[in-house]
Amino acid sequence: MAEKTEAATGGAGAGKQPRSVRVVLLALMIAMMLAMLDNMIIGTAMPTIVGELGGLEHLSWVVTAYTLATAASTPLWGKLGDMYGRKGVFMTSIVIFLAGSALSGMAQDMGQLIGFRAVQGLGAGGLMVGVMAIIGDLIPPRERGKYQGMIAGVMALSMIGGPLVGGTITDHWGWRWSFYINIPLGVIALIAISAVLHLPKKRSEARIDYLGAALLTIGITAIVLVTTWGGTEYAWTSARIMELIGIGVAALVGFVFWQTRAAEPILPLHIFRSRNFTLMSVIGFIVGFVMFGATLFLPLYQQSVQGASATNSGLLLLPMLGAMLVTSMVAGRVTTSTGRYKIFPVAGGALMTVGLYLLSTMDTDTTRFTSGLYMAVVGLGMGCLMQITMLVAQNSVEMKDMGVASSSTTLFRTLGSSFGVAIMGALFNNRVQDVMAERAAGSGAKATEQSATLTADALNALPAAIRDAYQHAVSAGTHTAFLLGSAVAVLALVASFFVKEVPLKGAGPKAADAPADGDGATAKAPVTEAV
Repeated sequence: MAEKTEAATGGAGAGKQPRSVRVVLLALMIAMMLAMLDNMIIGTAMPTIVGELGGLEHLSWVVTAYTLATAASTPLWGKLGDMYGRKGVFMTSIVIFLAGSALSGMAQDMGQLIGFRAVQGLGAGGLMVGVMAIIGDLIPPRERGKYQGMIAGVMALSMIGGPLVGGTITDHWGWRWSFYINIPLGVIALIAISAVLHLPKKRSEARIDYLGAALLTIGITAIVLVTTWGGTEYAWTSARIMELIGIGVAALVGFVFWQTRAAEPILPLHIFRSRNFTLMSVIGFIVGFVMFGATLFLPLYQQSVQGASATNSGLLLLPMLGAMLVTSMVAGRVTTSTGRYKIFPVAGGALMTVGLYLLSTMDTDTTRFTSGLYMAVVGLGMGCLMQITMLVAQNSVEMKDMGVASSSTTLFRTLGSSFGVAIMGALFNNRVQDVMAERAAGSGAKATEQSATLTADALNALPAAIRDAYQHAVSAGTHTAFLLGSAVAVLALVASFFVKEVPLKGAGPKAADAPADGDGATAKAPVTEAV
């Protein structure tokens, strides 16, 4: 017999979370780590994989297939959770991810690996959305801030530890265990969630919006391919890129048109009527744009200009990720104790803008200590924004739309990262080539024409004149990339000033009866029946 329990959903009256909820949260963090850690580990193992399987010309597709499948499936997973219940849908995504991991580990050629990575990506799309949406069901927004530190910690651990774990596994166990390592962790998460997580079962009579899903998938795929191929595989003005842009725009316009008519839309447009939700989507896009661009170019700068070892590339980001972790924990505690949060998007936007500008001032004489301080400023800004965007977005919708709100916020951040890496990368590479042409003429250009990815050892092997030219070129490239990032971060700062501080659901008696003024559902968290 179903039993009503407020503790099962972290209701407003719940103080300390019951042990079962803490076990579920631990399992959710493991699932999130699987999704975030995967690309970090695989990146380190890729040289060994190519050496065994061959197919160097298809190397980029190992990452692109995963990214495409993740981005395209994210909105669908969120909607399925809203329609049919989050527990079953989330466990299904874990099973698909684990199946893709096992198959990837057994791949016999590059074509198989790419295909199996796409399967993995399909599951990964549900992991991130499922974690955020289930936390949204279990913990009311007022209490949710306390768990921001856990989420930020998992992200920091994945970014720092991923390359180190990947290198260790590849060296001692072989590259296939870079995939197999997901299986025991995933099984632990599955068992814990199956045994302890209690959420209401749902049976929606509405049909899945297949046309909307297809249009959105085509549009997202085209966008990701444009950002992945533009300036690398194809020139930005090439016919192929123009075709993809046309297909993407047409598909997304068709998708928006269809969502106004679909009986059960994949992405209900009414959630964008909330000013806060729309602003959080914009800020999330910018955070993705900045964060993944920074994690790409900072290690490159420190390896190429400051002579750091590539082996410890994850540790190079420690000032930024450590600051992000600490700030996220502080922001979560303050939000939980006061119920106020607008200060964090404003402060985050300002710190991120200043930090990126400081990074753009780095040159060949900048010390590691100085660059570490600049990174810490960026980390402080991102720590104020990373989880607050999800919290405010979830607080801005009704419980029935929790899944699509979580998936939409995740999707915008994913698309932001794709655009950030592509646009900042294009500016970086163009600037590097220009400076090399100026300082080292043809010989220098040939030395770096493949890409600006020389290791410290390879750099030391270059003639002194070319090495000096290359270091100045990388310094100039990072200046341009981070200057763009700073300009984009200004948009997040501007957007944050328009955030309306709506009372968080579960914020106590005063907030419980307060209306959301168009920026969310009523503030009272519903009591859920445990199944």
